[in-house]
Amino acid sequence: MRKIAIALSSFIILSLFSSPFIPYGKGQEKQSAEATYEKRMDLYKKTEAITNVPWYFLAAVDAYERGVRRTQKDRPTEEGVIGIYFSPQQWVGPLNPNMEDTDPLSISLFDGMGLDGNGDGIADRMNDEDVLYSIAQYLEKFGFKEEDFRIALWEYYQREQSVAIISGHAKVYKKFNRLDLSKHTFPMPLQYDYSYRDTWGDRRGWGGRRIHEGTDIFAGYHVPVLATAYGIVEIKGWNKYGGWRVGIRDTDNIYHYYAHLSGFEKGIEEGTIVAPGDVIGYVGSSGYGKPGTQGKFPPHLHYGMYRDTGYTEWSFDPYPALKSWERKAYQERRKKK
Repeated sequence: MRKIAIALSSFIILSLFSSPFIPYGKGQEKQSAEATYEKRMDLYKKTEAITNVPWYFLAAVDAYERGVRRTQKDRPTEEGVIGIYFSPQQWVGPLNPNMEDTDPLSISLFDGMGLDGNGDGIADRMNDEDVLYSIAQYLEKFGFKEEDFRIALWEYYQREQSVAIISGHAKVYKKFNRLDLSKHTFPMPLQYDYSYRDTWGDRRGWGGRRIHEGTDIFAGYHVPVLATAYGIVEIKGWNKYGGWRVGIRDTDNIYHYYAHLSGFEKGIEEGTIVAPGDVIGYVGSSGYGKPGTQGKFPPHLHYGMYRDTGYTEWSFDPYPALKSWERKAYQERRKKK
């Protein structure tokens, strides 16, 4: 029963967290993902033209905030296409007696962040243009270089992990010069022999009692391991549990963990930007000891997924995602025949 419960909860979590977000506005019909990306980019570029803040900085903050909204119950679902959230106190000023204030002048008198971004004379916390313009004006005060951006993020979030994630998002968006980065792929080429089952939540004993935070995909030594998403390499190197491992952060704030590798693909370093299907390393049996330890278990890829909540990071079951990506990979292969 426990395995069934874990699988069901994981499926629900993955459905919420991995699907492209399609927003609803007041009185609006459900929009297509393509139209959503187009509208977001129009807003980013318009705000960039007004403030000189690069669009990919704005997109990075927006993507991070959208991911955080999905994990924090006290934050409502966005009504438009922009996910950036301001609390009433942030928007109107902490000492403002009117938490529903929309007057830009009185908001400024109480040191609120809310601004009028569309010229209608109202600073509306639920208006996409007002929200985006307000965050851009904040960022603009610090400058337009990458280091300025990091300083602004630190002052705003007071959390190094948030700074690192958003900075990485900005680099990914700048590299690919588009917003539609939702594609995923299975982490192993289909032509190789491999096998796996749902092992998330199983007990592990080496190094102390703990649960297994991933899915093991068994394959031969040196089988290529592929990036499953667009993202940036956050970590590369040795971990006593995972051996030679790589950690990649995607623009949905999800950290993809690849462990027990026999080696890394040439050019994969911390800060490398990857796309789905890029080779990042090779299957091995490294780990459970000091650097270089090999062979304490059969060769396999340990694949884990972790979501950042804005406060901490937690693991969720990657098995449903792996099965979905595997099915799509087989479908695409059949189409090419």
